[in-house]
Amino acid sequence: MTALDRRSALPLWAQLAEDLRAQAVAGAFRDRLPTEDELTVTYGVSRNTVREALRRLRDDGVIERTRGRGTFLAKVDIEQPLSGHYSLARSIQDQGLTEHSEVRILDTRPAGPAAEALELAPGEPVVHIERLRFAGDEPLALDRSWLPAGLAEPLLDADLGHGSLYDALLDRCGVRVTGGWERITPTIPTAAERRDLRQPRPHASFAVERLARSGPQAIEWRRSLIRGDRYRFTTRWP
Repeated sequence: MTALDRRSALPLWAQLAEDLRAQAVAGAFRDRLPTEDELTVTYGVSRNTVREALRRLRDDGVIERTRGRGTFLAKVDIEQPLSGHYSLARSIQDQGLTEHSEVRILDTRPAGPAAEALELAPGEPVVHIERLRFAGDEPLALDRSWLPAGLAEPLLDADLGHGSLYDALLDRCGVRVTGGWERITPTIPTAAERRDLRQPRPHASFAVERLARSGPQAIEWRRSLIRGDRYRFTTRWP
């Protein structure tokens, strides 16, 4: 908490709103925001000052009030600009949220369904990675990746619980992604996928298929399922 400056030209409600916003970004208020009475006592301001600060935060989409339960931080939607290659990990971090992954599968196996995309024979080995990606405390996406074992085997000893797979691929294998394509399709998740993603029943998801290349070589085929209620794609043009 930062003490409010009563000599400042900035109104007290604006100072209070800014301090609450800064605390939220730093990870405070995970359970709920303090009540109006608690904020009045803590900051030594009037109830009207507190109400105006909270109103501004609600208008900005920072907080939401639930009748009978209190005031909570609003869920942050992850916005991804479609301007070329991007990193989900960095997009989450840019929203002020903690990014991490639960690595469910990390092994080698025959290429199988990934063979055609990776231009391999069906029996050739690939490194297969399955990760449940988190934004803060909530799952956001389920990623499944296949990479040629000949270049990606060092990933078997890597910590893939945080950060970008492509950063690990560069650090561990000396392979840089230079191009590729991506296809995005709306889809209805299965009951098992909804449970994994903790996704409310009425919402659709994005099914994202990606092929990444390093020069002419196909180096990753990825299939992702991303929560449609927490994620949106945007594009801009001049």
